[in-house]
Amino acid sequence: MPDRIADVWGTRTPFGRDALWPVRLDQKLADGVAESDVDRWVQSACTLCSNGCACDIAVQDGRMVGVRGRTADVVNHGRLGPKGLFGSWQGMQGEDRLTRPLIRVDGALVETDWDTAMDRIVTRSRQLLDEKGPLTHGFYTSGQLYLEEYYALGIIGKAGLGTPHMDGNTRLCTATAAAAMKESFGSDGQPGTYEDIDSCDAIVLYGHNMAETQTVLWMRVLDRLAGPDRPLVVCVDPRETEVARHADVHLPVRPGTNLALVNGLVRELFHNGWVDEDYVGAHTVGVDELREAVEQWTPEAVAETCGVDADDVRRAARIIGTSERVLSTVLQGFYQASQATAASCQVNNLHLLRGMLGRPGCGILQMNGQPTAQNTRETGADGDLPGFRNWENPDHVAELAELWGVDVDRIPHWSPPTHAMQIFRYVEQGSIEFLWVSATNPAVSMPQSSRIRDVLAAEGLFLVVQDLYMTETAMLADVVLPAAGWGEKQGAFTNVNRTVHLADKAVEPPGEARSDLDIFLDYARRMDFRRNDGSPLLDWRGPEDGFRAWQECTRGKLCDYTGITYERLRGGSGIPWPCNDEHPDGTARLYADGVFRTGMADAETYGHDLLTGATVGPTAYSAMRVDGRAILKPAVYQPPHEEPSEEYPLRYTTGRTVYQFHTRTRTGRARQLRRAAPSAWVELAVADAARLGVEEGDIVRVRSPRGEIVVPARVGDVREGTVFAPFHYGYWDRGDVGPDGRPTAANELTATEWDPVSKQPLFKVAAVHVEKVADAEGPAPAPTTAASRPARPDRVPATVGGPDADVEERVRATDPPRAEDQGGR
Repeated sequence: MPDRIADVWGTRTPFGRDALWPVRLDQKLADGVAESDVDRWVQSACTLCSNGCACDIAVQDGRMVGVRGRTADVVNHGRLGPKGLFGSWQGMQGEDRLTRPLIRVDGALVETDWDTAMDRIVTRSRQLLDEKGPLTHGFYTSGQLYLEEYYALGIIGKAGLGTPHMDGNTRLCTATAAAAMKESFGSDGQPGTYEDIDSCDAIVLYGHNMAETQTVLWMRVLDRLAGPDRPLVVCVDPRETEVARHADVHLPVRPGTNLALVNGLVRELFHNGWVDEDYVGAHTVGVDELREAVEQWTPEAVAETCGVDADDVRRAARIIGTSERVLSTVLQGFYQASQATAASCQVNNLHLLRGMLGRPGCGILQMNGQPTAQNTRETGADGDLPGFRNWENPDHVAELAELWGVDVDRIPHWSPPTHAMQIFRYVEQGSIEFLWVSATNPAVSMPQSSRIRDVLAAEGLFLVVQDLYMTETAMLADVVLPAAGWGEKQGAFTNVNRTVHLADKAVEPPGEARSDLDIFLDYARRMDFRRNDGSPLLDWRGPEDGFRAWQECTRGKLCDYTGITYERLRGGSGIPWPCNDEHPDGTARLYADGVFRTGMADAETYGHDLLTGATVGPTAYSAMRVDGRAILKPAVYQPPHEEPSEEYPLRYTTGRTVYQFHTRTRTGRARQLRRAAPSAWVELAVADAARLGVEEGDIVRVRSPRGEIVVPARVGDVREGTVFAPFHYGYWDRGDVGPDGRPTAANELTATEWDPVSKQPLFKVAAVHVEKVADAEGPAPAPTTAASRPARPDRVPATVGGPDADVEERVRATDPPRAEDQGGR
């Protein structure tokens, strides 16, 4: 039984190219609980990263007492990562769970009943609608609810209230994934699949620390690397992550220079004849413009701008240009940085130039950061129109109006949907006076978080928060609603590679907590939202009604769910959309036929200028005569808005650690994870630490133009000139306050800047000053197991979990997932 805190990725099960990934069942039960003591196992999937690993919840005496991976599932073949093994079920059982609604009385939050709480919400909502209209209302949600809940919220906002002010915290982590796919392929939706790891000859990870952000997916890569026909690995990351340690080429770019790098890689394809001219000619537009735009980016120019070796650029380009089957993955290192959409589109361009889409091992995964971010985008809870419809296409808007039984003018489509950064600006300006926040903690997770706290605390704002615990954001609310969470409700959700899973209800929520769906339906009923024929706008009785309604919304669309049912999702594997009469077992890969969703009738967007964000518009787009071909979009590189200076000489970038998720609402309550990464730190390069007189564990002040944090320093493997901080740590009573009483939240320092197309904040690019303020009292609290490892490991105790972190692993290489449980794929 390995210690899965010390051994994050567990036992290796090597396999070769085009073979089936062997099964390894991972299981963790509570102390004193044997497998024979479990009353029942309830099907679910993990929601503590975007991988979407299928699992079963162990229930004993009405309580969750453990979890195991589902061996029949195409996503994880039985494996679970540390967050899933320890945090998924323990994180739901904190003694401080919210169990009754709270309302603010004389400045304090006090317990009340549901009727009183909902009456306060509805009274204020109606008052603002009557006096000022729907633009007073804003909704800010999560990437962790279920599909049916998002769709209900999307209908309430767009057809009930008629507000465009809806977004999710997916704007912070995954908006660029959607934007890049829309710009290149005409629609959201991953072209590739996790199974491409099994077949690729090379894997290139762009700003994607897969080893810590998708631990089970990294297990799959490790098992390929340990087997025959090992794929080559290229890693783009300013830190020496575990990915970088396994890479054949590591490109430690300066934060904010990603576009220069990928422009250089594209140029190398052109100059070395590594372009599939037949594919490009038949299936793309814009190749001449792209060739001209990248011409200046020689390997030497890339090296000078990005701070990498020119020969390493050539080596990486040769791997991309000559490997038979290439898989690319992209995540926050690209998405949360300057020119995010432009850089991510160049990754798409590399695959289009080589004709590497739709075949085993030839995929792109523009990754998500959250478990149900895909559903946020699909259902319109992030502001987009549901079903990948185009807000500029009047036929798409009319489809929704007919589906929902409302007038076309009720659905906001006169301007782009309002993104999260603008929603908070409208709150700051006073035009949004009613803000409903569900399952997220913007007081910690948003950039320039001191400003966000002031915005949320503004006297004129009526703030509703529904969550599991009293988060930093909930502490500022006028009404707090106790929500049911994972294992306590039923619903479907969709992971990065479009695989849909069903999560059944395992236990009752604590006290009076209700599912997010029940809360939204109750609000719609009390507001008396109706269709034109007088019937209720939302007449659902439960999640399965919502799922059936969603099926109709997707009929004939790329994200077609009409062939997926709750019953089909039970007992076997998740199913990837589109799944319909044409694809009854789902679809592993998109665009195998080279036909893209770029036609005028299909496109989810008419595109943007990647430099300015200006919309192309239907007239200009029609004149491009794209007609189902992909778009090779170029972009001119520009330096980041905030560069190092004499006052702020270091580059600052934020990210994740393997043991925590987001603001630790759940993972911070799992004792194994909490001990492994208990509190905040920053990482300095060895040379920078020496120049500053900082040693391991010394307390440092890190200051930007927006604020400061005071935390211990880990002297480690980040590139020289760069400071890294994990963003998980907040402000209040979970040990998140620094040694001198100052906040330790990484986003005190980040800027209110965003990508012009995706509107995703630039968490990876800021300038800071660092100074030592106190001697160490011990090593930094950073774990030693992954990218945060110390430069001198002999001076820092290794991160271990001990017997409390022991996990049962059952390796059964002869018992792979059955073909029929994988939709015949």
